[in-house]
Amino acid sequence: MQTNIMDAPHGMNLVVHCKDGSIVIGRFDESNGFEVLMHDVDLFDPASGGDAEHWVRETATYGVDVKHRDWRFPSSEVQGWVSLGKIEKLA
Repeated sequence: MQTNIMDAPHGMNLVVHCKDGSIVIGRFDESNGFEVLMHDVDLFDPASGGDAEHWVRETATYGVDVKHRDWRFPSSEVQGWVSLGKIEKLA
């Protein structure tokens, strides 16, 4: 997993793990060092009590269930990121 969101390739679908336990999956647009902008995003909220790993693998298998067309969040919240294409799909 990469840690610097500034190294993420423009236009690639990413799985971004945040420090609060939330996960953002969507198409990376840009980061100016303060804020991250992604498009066609779905979010995992750890308070939901769901299985984060299964949710990520399900998204990798079936595609992003878009809930937000544009999503901005502080780059300081990024714990790490990985390409959605690198995630193991469900069997």
